[in-house]
Amino acid sequence: MLSQELPRGLVTNDPGAFDGYTLYTPLRSTETLLLNLEGKVVHKWVSEHHPSNAAYLLPNGDLIRSCKVLGNEIFGSRGPSGGRVERFDWDGNRLWEFVYSSDDFHQHHDIEPLPNGNILILAWERRSKAEAIAMGRNPETVSDRGMFPDIVVEVKQTGPKTGAIVWEWRTWDHLVQDFDPTKPNFDDVGKRPERIDINLNPRARPDWMHTNAIDYNPELDQIVLSCRSFNEIIVIDHSATTEITKTSAGGKAGRGGDILYRWGNPANYRAGDASDQTLFSQHDARWVQSGQPGSGNLTIFNNGTNRPDGQYSSIEEITPPILPNGSYRITPGSPFAPATPSWRYVAPNPSDFYSSFISGAERLPNGNTLICSGAEGIFFEVTADKRVVWQYNNPVTRPPVGPEGPHSVFRVTRYPRDYPAFAGKNLN
Repeated sequence: MLSQELPRGLVTNDPGAFDGYTLYTPLRSTETLLLNLEGKVVHKWVSEHHPSNAAYLLPNGDLIRSCKVLGNEIFGSRGPSGGRVERFDWDGNRLWEFVYSSDDFHQHHDIEPLPNGNILILAWERRSKAEAIAMGRNPETVSDRGMFPDIVVEVKQTGPKTGAIVWEWRTWDHLVQDFDPTKPNFDDVGKRPERIDINLNPRARPDWMHTNAIDYNPELDQIVLSCRSFNEIIVIDHSATTEITKTSAGGKAGRGGDILYRWGNPANYRAGDASDQTLFSQHDARWVQSGQPGSGNLTIFNNGTNRPDGQYSSIEEITPPILPNGSYRITPGSPFAPATPSWRYVAPNPSDFYSSFISGAERLPNGNTLICSGAEGIFFEVTADKRVVWQYNNPVTRPPVGPEGPHSVFRVTRYPRDYPAFAGKNLN
């Protein structure tokens, strides 16, 4: 059934659904909506700008969202391109507008609020064709526009339209290559799983990694990134200072800014081949929060594009092999554990659940999992034994653009009824 033929609005609301409110922003809409379990919009925020694409509700009731800066032709204005972060109070007054966009960098896809009030921004960093070749990239696989590797910056608000960068991490500091022995970082890629092979994804496309999600674990002080073009997630240390993140030593885990953990495609570090690949164009890697079933595990929306056994999506929950100091067990020449997920959701008829892009999944406090099949704008909640107990099909319609359908949604988040943001608020 095509998405436009689906009934729109609330489809299922069984007693087993987790009680709370669901936050989402339809693609190309200026509105961010808050739904109750009955599928009624109980609150909304309105911006001047289209999303790019994430939105979060803070405990004090403020909304943080990423959105577009138009006119930056270096990075373009297609779906995930952003450049701006906004903060609104509950009543819709804009408290902060921070533009992170220039000729050299540009916010995209996702942001992440931190417990200290700062914001992590995921961004592209422009590197010229000459810079890429000088670092050992095969010249035949570099666009004339160069490469846009990802960076992560932590921003502290300093005024209504200003912010200070207080922490940075750059992919460019953690590369390896075995293409050109005369260039830096030449080594056996298979012996350096803590680094990214600059010759991965050999398409001559500036958006090299297409990282589409960022999440933070406050207990570990670590960050997970979902690198769609690599079919892989990676974990880095946030505890190290900006200077230490440029190195391979220091920080709580002792590895500086190098990769602590990676999962999904061991061929990227020569520890497997195509048959060992488990992620296919994935989105929304995030930790299961403390106190929830599966706490400390990672959940991933595995889109399934070009999956060998067919086009279908799945939710993977994995248990990383973490050590007491926050590093991860590595067996040289072998893939990072685990070999198989600890929990997995696939539709009874697998092809019935398939979103080729965007989308996400979130573990809820009662052990259920909230899933956003983003291409069609379908939100549904499943129990641990994989029964659907809640479903809502986004009724907001926008003209299709590129792969985006009329109801597409990047991601959804469920907040408990007793979440501090709702205290004293009218949610009728």
